[in-house]
Amino acid sequence: MNPVLCLVTDRHRLGPAWETALVEHVREAAREGVHLVQIRERDLDGGPLARLVSSCVEAVRGTRTRVLVNDRLDVALAAGAHGVHLRADSFGARRARACAPPPFLIGRSVHSLAETMAATEEGATDYLVFGTVFETSSKPGLAVAGVAGLAAVAGATRLPVLAIGGVTAARIGEVMAAGASGVAGIRMFDTSRRVP
Repeated sequence: MNPVLCLVTDRHRLGPAWETALVEHVREAAREGVHLVQIRERDLDGGPLARLVSSCVEAVRGTRTRVLVNDRLDVALAAGAHGVHLRADSFGARRARACAPPPFLIGRSVHSLAETMAATEEGATDYLVFGTVFETSSKPGLAVAGVAGLAAVAGATRLPVLAIGGVTAARIGEVMAAGASGVAGIRMFDTSRRVP
């Protein structure tokens, strides 16, 4: 089985012309076969975020790539996104499902076995993103779950689990062997447009 690939955006890595660069990055990722793009611009106001999401939805048109908005169901629906990705401490997936037309995707971040079980039991969620799996420079000093933690989570749910945190192309085989359905990340999808 080929891994599900999820690009997570971070406009702060793209410099002053971030909007154009981010949309082009999403377009290229879609052309390369990335399955999901999570627009994770948590400090961006609703109007600019909706404009960005709309541009990204247009950029992936005609591909199988689906655009999801981090935790902003209102923006996802208004901008025509394909889904929403909920934080671990966000509102329930059932609430999101009740507001969204099919085939809207709903994902959730989880960081423990308990959160995984709660998300699974609630229902209405299509996939989970679990981490942090490996050490990552974006969150230095954060405790990591490792491959064993990932395996425990993947084995405890029927939902597809994507591994996040320090995942590189070289580690995809390792996380897939642990039961993950794919990977999510920011740095592993970096291009030459990034800024130091």
